[in-house]
Amino acid sequence: MPVTPGRIAAGDSGAFVWPVRVYFEDTDAGGVVYYANYLRFMERARTEWLRQRGFEQDRLRADTGILFVVRSVHLDLKRPARFNDALSVSCRPSGMGRASIDVAQSVTRGDLELASAHVRLACVDAERFVPVAIPAPVRSAIELDLGEKR
Repeated sequence: MPVTPGRIAAGDSGAFVWPVRVYFEDTDAGGVVYYANYLRFMERARTEWLRQRGFEQDRLRADTGILFVVRSVHLDLKRPARFNDALSVSCRPSGMGRASIDVAQSVTRGDLELASAHVRLACVDAERFVPVAIPAPVRSAIELDLGEKR
């Protein structure tokens, strides 16, 4: 089944899903997706997840003076993706602190999980790169995704 951009995955706790096609440039000499490209695919899904919720990252910087940066990543590669594969990249917030968001992500081909990651994003001042509180509108949208009221 083709992935509809930005759809919410059934049975995946309401995860946001973004489709990705593997291009030749994404592969290594062995003909499989180079490991670092899974991180690029996941970055795209997180950007689209924020965009679907009404938050463009360039506007967040211009309007609120903040950036979301990757603080840490735990990536688990399980099976290879190959040239021309149609993949689905999911993104689901799993926790939030005053200045951080934890995101669970996975890359699948059909029902087969190829990679998973736990990503911690830090909300930082765009000029000083020091942690700052997540702006209230962003926090509210993420709380809805988390299914909790703070």
